[in-house]
Amino acid sequence: MNKHFEDTLYYLKRAGETAKKGVSEEVEPIEEKVREVTGREIEPEPGRLDEIKADLKEAQERAEGEAKEAIGNAREALDGYRGRAVRSE
Repeated sequence: MNKHFEDTLYYLKRAGETAKKGVSEEVEPIEEKVREVTGREIEPEPGRLDEIKADLKEAQERAEGEAKEAIGNAREALDGYRGRAVRSE
């Protein structure tokens, strides 16, 4: 009997999704006319790709900063080593 309820929930979900798509398609022309009359544009939401690009850019900038810091520390260490080597001669 549990299987029947699972099937029923599945088909109810599918019916809801299909109804939502149908209503969206029917309302779309009306929405466009209203937006045209009022002069309002649809503001695009940042898509998943935009979020990933922003995350990658942030990671790149962080990595560049860390690399520059590591190079600076290495140069300081080498300068310190060279300074000690010259003094000991």
